[in-house]
Amino acid sequence: MPVLITDPLYEQKIRAELDNSVEKRRDEVWEGVLVVPPQANNEHQRIVGNFAYAFASVVNRAVDSVLPGCNVSDRDTDWRFNYRDPDVAVYLATNPAKDSGTHWVGGPDLLVEVVSPGEDPRQKLDFYAKVNTREVLIVDRAPWVLELYQLQAGKLVLVGKSDETNPAVLASVVLPLTFQLQPGNPRPTIVVTHTGSGQTWMA
Repeated sequence: MPVLITDPLYEQKIRAELDNSVEKRRDEVWEGVLVVPPQANNEHQRIVGNFAYAFASVVNRAVDSVLPGCNVSDRDTDWRFNYRDPDVAVYLATNPAKDSGTHWVGGPDLLVEVVSPGEDPRQKLDFYAKVNTREVLIVDRAPWVLELYQLQAGKLVLVGKSDETNPAVLASVVLPLTFQLQPGNPRPTIVVTHTGSGQTWMA
């Protein structure tokens, strides 16, 4: 269950322990509030790696960036007060966001969030819209469903869902790719397809 710490001394102790932990964590800060998500399991990591590989296969890697996780903030100074860490992010060369080394000021063209138990990345959509993220793909696993959101009039709007009973094809406006959830065993398969060549990748 979530824990709210209001004791400033204990808060400093917990933050120091997290900062010094040998575990690779993807903690975030939402307007000054530390958010510690669940640890990604192996399935989660495989999905992230497969998406990153597919995206890297269709961009110009000399000038575009495909990142398996990065810090996204709405500010350069004091960025640690407010940032999110998507599972995969794509920054095209035309994106006006600033690469500040430790973080990006401004949202990616496309990002992927893989849902772990106890979290809901839909709560990040307002932030992602604020920093002008063009497209968000959410991969939910309980139950399995893909949700594609696109930036419209300053808001990230749900434009389509794909699940086992309705395996709709979701088309990206950022990359020449579509996404579809197909039935599989032991879990559904996420099929990523290049709209030009028909090449596919499984995530």
